[in-house]
Amino acid sequence: MDSAKLIERLHSGLPEDAVLTDPDVTVSYAHDMASFCEAGTPAAVVLPRTVEQVQHVMRTATELRVPVVPQGARTGLSGAANASDGCLVLSLTKMDRILEIDPVDRVAVVEPGVINATLSRAVAAQGLYYPPDPSSWEMCSIGGNIGTASGGLCCVKYGVTAEYVLGLTVVLADGSLLNTGRRTAKGVAGYDLTRLFVGSEGSLGIVVRATLALKPEPPQQLALAAEFPTAAAACEAVCRIMADGHAPALLELMDRTSIQAVNAMANMGLPETTEALLLAAFDTPEPARDLAAVARVCTEAGATEVVPAETAAESDLLLQARRLTLTALDRVKGVTMIDDVCVPRSRLGELLEGVAAIAARHDLTIGVCAHAGDGNTHPTVCFDPADEDEAARARISFDEIMGLGLELGGTITGEHGVGLLKKDWLARELGPVSLRLHRGIKEVFDPLGLLNPGKVF
Repeated sequence: MDSAKLIERLHSGLPEDAVLTDPDVTVSYAHDMASFCEAGTPAAVVLPRTVEQVQHVMRTATELRVPVVPQGARTGLSGAANASDGCLVLSLTKMDRILEIDPVDRVAVVEPGVINATLSRAVAAQGLYYPPDPSSWEMCSIGGNIGTASGGLCCVKYGVTAEYVLGLTVVLADGSLLNTGRRTAKGVAGYDLTRLFVGSEGSLGIVVRATLALKPEPPQQLALAAEFPTAAAACEAVCRIMADGHAPALLELMDRTSIQAVNAMANMGLPETTEALLLAAFDTPEPARDLAAVARVCTEAGATEVVPAETAAESDLLLQARRLTLTALDRVKGVTMIDDVCVPRSRLGELLEGVAAIAARHDLTIGVCAHAGDGNTHPTVCFDPADEDEAARARISFDEIMGLGLELGGTITGEHGVGLLKKDWLARELGPVSLRLHRGIKEVFDPLGLLNPGKVF
């Protein structure tokens, strides 16, 4: 590839400051937050601000046969945003406008670089609610959320990102523009291409605009914290809560390792003697009544103490502790590998017991936090990368956890995506027939294989 020609062609349709070539700058765009994922050296980083500029980038890439790696805020945990050698990194962070908030149709139209928390606060100001709320919501972008089909703490009641994406505007590999979906509450015309793009990790096209469904703002949440002597008892409480028909806005679990890590980082004062802490919250008209009912369930399941929050501020403090978990675990040894295994709720206890056995077998620290209400767990392997033996054991344990998840009828990723980290495991989960169809779909949208090559499968 002629680098000079590439840069010249890019500059013909982009502002001077939208093309970065200084290696000291472009290296900072080389990877996301995943460990054990290789990252190459990009030929350039482009930061378009308009749909037309994205089209220009893709037309140039197609003409010169240059691979393109789309990026959001790079908070991903699977290596999906990692650069490959000689690629164009297409960063969408400058496309960060909220174009419309419509309280009648209950939709928001946004560009991909809008930060999740920014959108949530903007719609809340109009009495509306955008439910998907990943733990990184203060940093992650809507485009990245769409690319990985992300979830969050409130999925147990409100569902995941895919359920809120009504329509998309997508720049395809050849620079053409595709509109999918609609802004109506109903619509079944044609294949559901919108859902196809959600979770595709930038391998089919570049999302440049999204129409998102909104809900009326719910009442303020109230939460409780229940302490359990074993993770199995906490998981039994989760099963009983759901079987009894309760509808918590969130149902989260932290094990002792996670609790200790959060206390060490933020002095939260969480109970470090408990083996598992279950957090439940309701945003119903009478949350105190619902919390009392769940408190009884937790006590019957073996909780040693149940502490309901009395104010919204106390509830927010509990939820902040949960949001800090992955960051806190990252400080235990300096590096983490964050798994993303999701199993049926009925098998949650088996997964946590299995993870504990894996940690003991490999002499590793593995903290577990979980969106317990939907069975999505984040076993987090803490290790010292300078210790080659420990790093090797960390990788083995990570794979064993994914294998355990599949054995229990689950999936290798509930919300973080596949990227580079889980390519081999995706093939095992999908099987040869499904994998062949996936590759066929990829070829239809990206016949030259330029979009995020080497990712997913």
